[in-house]
Formats: sequence, C-alpha cells, structure tokens
Amino acid sequence: MKIIIIGAGPAGLSCAFHLAKHGHNVEVYEASNLIGGMARSFDLWNQRVDLGPHRFFSKQKEVNDFFIELIKDDYTLVKRQTRIFYNNRYFDYPLKLGNVLKNLPFVTVIGILWHYFLQRLKPIKEPKNFEEWVTNRFGKKLFELFFKNYTEKLWGIKCSQIDADWAAQRIKNLSLFEAVKTAIVGNRGNKHKTLIDEFAYPNHGTGTIYERAVDYIHANGGNVFLNKPIKRVLLDENNTTAKGIELIDGTICYADSVVSTMPLTLLVKGLQAVPDAVSDAISKLYFRNTILVYLEINQEFLFTDNWLYIHSPNVKHGRVTNFRNWSPHLNKDQKSTILCMEFWCFENDEIWNGDENNISKTAQEEIYKINLIPPSAQILNTKIIKIPKCYPVYETGYQSNLNEIVTYLKTIKSLYPIGRYGAFKYNNQDHSILMGILAANNIMGKTETDLWLINTDTEYHEKGKSMNKNDTLR
Repeated sequence: MKIIIIGAGPAGLSCAFHLAKHGHNVEVYEASNLIGGMARSFDLWNQRVDLGPHRFFSKQKEVNDFFIELIKDDYTLVKRQTRIFYNNRYFDYPLKLGNVLKNLPFVTVIGILWHYFLQRLKPIKEPKNFEEWVTNRFGKKLFELFFKNYTEKLWGIKCSQIDADWAAQRIKNLSLFEAVKTAIVGNRGNKHKTLIDEFAYPNHGTGTIYERAVDYIHANGGNVFLNKPIKRVLLDENNTTAKGIELIDGTICYADSVVSTMPLTLLVKGLQAVPDAVSDAISKLYFRNTILVYLEINQEFLFTDNWLYIHSPNVKHGRVTNFRNWSPHLNKDQKSTILCMEFWCFENDEIWNGDENNISKTAQEEIYKINLIPPSAQILNTKIIKIPKCYPVYETGYQSNLNEIVTYLKTIKSLYPIGRYGAFKYNNQDHSILMGILAANNIMGKTETDLWLINTDTEYHEKGKSMNKNDTLR
C-alpha cells in the first residue's frame, strides 16, 4: 500500500516508521524544514537543546520498544527534579511534608485542610469546569494556591472556562489524601524507581528519536519531504474516502490512506462538502501558541531542576527548562548554561506580534526578578522561537464540538487524524507515538483500534516503573 503522512512529528514519524518496517510505501510531507515537530532538537551556541522539556516515559510496551529500537543504549537515565515556584518559594514535586511545612505558614496549612474537609461535606456532584473539578478534589484554598495562576497563564482563559476534561486527564490520579500519604510515607516498600523519580532521555536530545526514524524510513524505501505544506486532503467523488493530498503549490499526490497530524481545524476546513454543523463546530475550536526564549548564562550551575513551573502571578512566563540538568552530552563541555523560558499566548496577543527585542528584554528582566539567576550572572545570548498552535484549548463545551467533528470524520474511510494537533488532544510525546503505532496497525489491518480514545482512556503514566538499561537487551 501507499500511505501519505502529513507531518514529521512524533505521531507521524512513529506511524511512518512502522509502516515502512512492514514493507509499505510511505511518503511523509512536512510543512517546515525541520524534523520532530514539537519534540525536535537543535544545536545552539555550541550546545544541544530541545523545544522546551520533553522527557520520555511510558508503560506501553509498543512505545518503549519503539524507543529502544531507535535509540538502543544511547540514552541516559535522568534523575527527575521538577519543582513549583510560588510566592518566592520552591515546592518539591511530588509533595514532601517537610518542604510544605517549611514553605507555607502554619495557618495556611490549616486553611488548606479546613477547605478540603468543607468541600468533602458538600462536594460538587458533576463538576463541569477545571475550577470546580480541582476544588472538588483538593478544596478551594489549595486550588487558589497551586492551580489557578499557573493554569490561567497557560490557557489564557479563566479556570471556570476550562473544561473539567483537562483536569480529569492530567491529574485524575492525584488527591489531597494521596499527596499527604506520599509526603509522610514516601515510596516505602517500592523497590523500583518510578517515572516520577527518573526518566529515559536520548543523549543528544529527544529529537534524536525522530531523526533516526527518518533515516530508517529512507533506508527502507520511504520518503520524507520537507518544506511541503499541505493545502488539503482530497476525497473521492462521494466524499467518503480519502484518496490523497494537494500541496500548496498545486501538486496532487494519491495514496491508499492518508494519516493527518496537521491541526484538526485546518484539516476539516480544507475538506470538500463539509456539513454546516461540522463547519460551525470546527470554528469553535482553537489553539494556544508558545514563545520560547533561550538564554545563555555565563555560569555552569544555576539550579538543580530539569524544569520549573513558575506559578508566580507577577511574571508572564510559566516554565523554565535548564538543559544542563538533562543528559551531560547536551552541554558538550561548555562552561555556560542554556535556559528556556516559555510564554504562552494567542495569535492576536501583543507579545506574539510584538518586537522580538521587547520579548527578549521581558524574559531577561523576569529571570532576574524571580531570582532564578544571581545578579552577578550575565546573559550572553538570547534566541526566540515562536511555535503556533501548540496546545488545543479545552474550553468548556469543547467536547460537544469535537464529538460533532469526530462523528463526521469517522464516515471518511482511509483518513486517520492523529497526534496532539491532528486529534485535538493534549498528548504527551508517548501518547502521540502510541497513536502513530496504532494507526499503522489499523492501516495494515492488524487491529481496529478507535484512535480517538487514545489519551482520554490511556492511563497517565507517572507511577509506572522507569526504563532500565537492561531493557536494551529485549
């Protein structure tokens, strides 16, 4: 069979890899000149970095096998430290009792427990938004302290406007009781390292996975075309089967199946004869953008975290990654440290359309403002990368619109929308890889998996056993 895959990110390339592995004719079309999508790696100031933090973790055998087959033993087991910065304090994650008592006034701790028990007495039976869901689970005080500011910074809308689906998907296994239990008992009795403790990371950046996947695809008769943006997916005369694609330059390419990782909104808008109800639904879905600001600091050791969540409401950025604390191979023996600051915005926001010098100035001011680097440290270089449509926004009621679209797309044979963009799902890297693998199996007739259920029905993997170096021998 000939299969066309739109997009060279984790979902598209994992799908193409598995199809090429089984002898199928694969063509991947990527709009940019870059491999790896949001999980790509690149060289910067004589070092190696990613597009923000991308750790690899999964309990799915298919996903781990994909990683091992491509990376083999060329990876490092990284000790994870990711803390929360709030009110000029650093809070450990997972929660540690001593750290919480040290960082919060005793009266605040009592207030958290008091609001929690009040909420237990009068729970919200069917929480409809993020604020209700989290308040129901943790109490109002904890919601306001550790969820509200960061979440609204990320999504750009109020927590009362964010669908409860996002909370259920990302933090469904957490509860105040479990947090206190973990804080007191820890991992006592657990002889395995968990995915919270450490994670597998390719020595030369997470993008190495996808660079090697492309090499494999080429070596097995497939093609990966860069700088080939797609205008639309072509359907047959009955509008019931995907038959190929049309490129922006007008080139027509036919195929037996089409796998799409392009934004779901763009996919549907490009289809012919879309029902009015579906067009109306797609107009109500939208994405959040990201601006990455890379800073080269003239010091080797700044802080020990892989990344930090910045909950402080007095700065605009929401996360900071320290690439020195990942694989030692990234640093390439340089004496400086590269940090990556993340700013989230919409396309019509001033920061997205503003002068890059002002963005750089804001980032530099904020990194000093929160005392993340000492006043004596110098910023040697800055680089800005803008990434459109990074996060599908789960605004309240989005699911009914998405269901309308999914119901329609299921009537079109040989079309497989997958990935964070393609399925409008807030996927992790491993979820997207799994979607790609399962899409390939569906195309080859090995399975009939409902790909729309991946992520929503797939357990979040924080508590799984981390990868062991012996896994390379499987």
